[in-house]
Amino acid sequence: MTPAEPGEALIEVALPLPLFQTFTYRLNDAVENPVAVGSRVVVPFRQRRQIGVCVRLNAERKPGTRIRKILDAPDPEPVIGADLVSLCNWIAEYYVAPPGVALRLALPVLLTGADSPRPRPRTRRILRITGDPPSLLERDAIFGRAKQQRALYEAIESLGGSTTAEHLRDQLGFSPAVIAGLEKRGLVAAEDEVVARDPFLSRRIAAAPPLSPTPAQRAAIETMSAAAGAETFLLHGVTGSGKTLVYIELLRAVLNRGKTAIVLVPEIALTPQTVDRFRGAFGDSIAVLHSALSDGERYDAWLALKRGEKRIAVGARSAVFAPVRDLGAIIVDEEHEASYKQGEAPRYHAREVAIMRAHAAGAAVVLGSATPSLESWVNAEAGKYKLLRLPERVAGGTLPKVEIVNLRRRFTGGNGSGPPPVGDYERTISPELDEALHARLALRQQSILLLNRRGYASFVQCDECGYVATCPNCSITLTHHRTPERLVCHYCLHQEAPSATCGRCGGTTLRQRGVGTQRVERMLGERFPAAGIARMDVDTTSGKWAHVEILDRVASGEVDILLGTQMIAKGLDFANVTLVGVVDADVGINLPDFRASERCFQLLSQVAGRAGRGPKGGSVIIQTRVPEHHAVVHALTHDYESFVAAEIEGRREPAYPPFVRLANIVFSAVEEEAAMELAASAGEWMSQLLVAGQVEGITLVGPAPCPIERIKNRWRWHLLLKSVQPGALTRALRFFAERYDPATATAQRRITIDRDPVSLL
Repeated sequence: MTPAEPGEALIEVALPLPLFQTFTYRLNDAVENPVAVGSRVVVPFRQRRQIGVCVRLNAERKPGTRIRKILDAPDPEPVIGADLVSLCNWIAEYYVAPPGVALRLALPVLLTGADSPRPRPRTRRILRITGDPPSLLERDAIFGRAKQQRALYEAIESLGGSTTAEHLRDQLGFSPAVIAGLEKRGLVAAEDEVVARDPFLSRRIAAAPPLSPTPAQRAAIETMSAAAGAETFLLHGVTGSGKTLVYIELLRAVLNRGKTAIVLVPEIALTPQTVDRFRGAFGDSIAVLHSALSDGERYDAWLALKRGEKRIAVGARSAVFAPVRDLGAIIVDEEHEASYKQGEAPRYHAREVAIMRAHAAGAAVVLGSATPSLESWVNAEAGKYKLLRLPERVAGGTLPKVEIVNLRRRFTGGNGSGPPPVGDYERTISPELDEALHARLALRQQSILLLNRRGYASFVQCDECGYVATCPNCSITLTHHRTPERLVCHYCLHQEAPSATCGRCGGTTLRQRGVGTQRVERMLGERFPAAGIARMDVDTTSGKWAHVEILDRVASGEVDILLGTQMIAKGLDFANVTLVGVVDADVGINLPDFRASERCFQLLSQVAGRAGRGPKGGSVIIQTRVPEHHAVVHALTHDYESFVAAEIEGRREPAYPPFVRLANIVFSAVEEEAAMELAASAGEWMSQLLVAGQVEGITLVGPAPCPIERIKNRWRWHLLLKSVQPGALTRALRFFAERYDPATATAQRRITIDRDPVSLL
């Protein structure tokens, strides 16, 4: 490196490119806005324009490099604060991602386009009466026979002297020509007014009811509110124990100190109930950030937070980058949820990013869950986090009674023989669950049914040769959907029409195996024709506000039975829901993944917690073929700590998190042989690195085919790295990412690094 030449102002810029480096540019005197760390800059890169972020001033000149000038600095002040620049640099380092790709996480989509770097706000046209209104005689002279213009003028007058052109046109029926004619006379003036795109403004804010904290809630609130500096709390509260009340009271304390806060909730839990509770307590101080919003709506919420107009950000994982200042607390609700893990580079975990951001700001972090992740629980036991407990439901409520129905015994008569029951409904819904549903309908109470498998049937199979229709692009069977009738791959979304004959032998006897939510919905409709039934899964909630509409119907009592996948298992609080039925608890329990049992227990415990949240009480019926599985046994008694004691022993040998840190390197190619060769080459390279002693304390496992070998027409192999030393794992991964021959990774051959994976599938 050499210093810049006299009078030469150089900066380092991170660009959103798959390159582990920054680039040096010269400031441009012709640019109107100043440049600081965190400023967006438009720069030339090769033959294109790119938007990057300035990460360093007074950069040094790299010998032999040509330095070009920036083209534009579109913002009067930095769009990313220095704290977020540091946070994104940590993400780039820890999760082994290019710095520019990591910094892009902190920018709304509308600020990432190089061709139009200055996003336009949403505006509306306002018409205002100018001067004093003319008298009736003056009006006769002014308007003459222009009756429509006079009617328009008097309509604006009756509306307080100003209104929107949209209201005049769409609601009152005045034509654009009449509006333009009135403007021409100078009797009204038109101006554009910036409108905040807040989709939640249309929802009525109900004032939060006064609640008296229980002794356990009060102790948790006081402990967290009194925290001096950065501290991480694990709030372990059973379902219905009032964790949200604790969050709200902590936020009040934070706001009273003049600080701001971030509340993270799983994307799936961003229900109207979740948002309404916080808006009921804090009104317009809340800004909501999540993927169902348009780019413009997210940008306006981001802008309101940056300006300090709103002081609490509520959203899914990306809300951890909300541009709030003077951060006082970050709350991570349902901290165990896998949706906090980003599925594409950089593959960060929002829980870990929240902890890093809060600690840097001297703020408190609250990780809340009825079923914490094993990593968080072990950290709390070790004293790294402070454990706070809410062991009982509020208002004297009790946890629902859980009953297990053994489907294996039911289908075999208990001795492995005997014909199975006839009929789709009888195969799917046990007599115990059927009777319970009938009873709730008779009492005008509501029920929730969980089946974590969408579609109509799991797969279609030929009776003659056993062939199962599979995806041409992925190593997975096609799921049968109805309305419209199609076979769908849930990984690559390939679709095809169902065939009348077997694709292998030409046989004509094709049977649908397994059931999905579509099929159960049809069965319930036939069994209970007078009941209100709603289905909530990916297929029914693809519309922007579809999940809101469904849950509003549940809240109003219009829905008697709510059927859905895991999205109904958390975040719902309906006092009239007195029954929860798990149609098939075994979905996912035996997947080849070290977290399969943990996820099953969490899902069962969370959905069971939807029952009995009101004075009527509740019960839970779990249908399973493996009633002896420890995830089911401990869900029966709502006993999280006993589950942990049983589960954690299986993580010691062979070692998996929380006892080691894990990294999964996935190699993919369109040809199976190419994926295998790439994985073998990388495995040998990494093995030599470890043998040479350049990085110590790492165990290498593999390479081997991924459990799902083919996704989206790409064959997949993987390599696991295990270490008890996070720093050693970071060094090895960065060494690999920066030094392993990039020529082997082309458009046809790809390498993906997933640090701290939540799944190995």
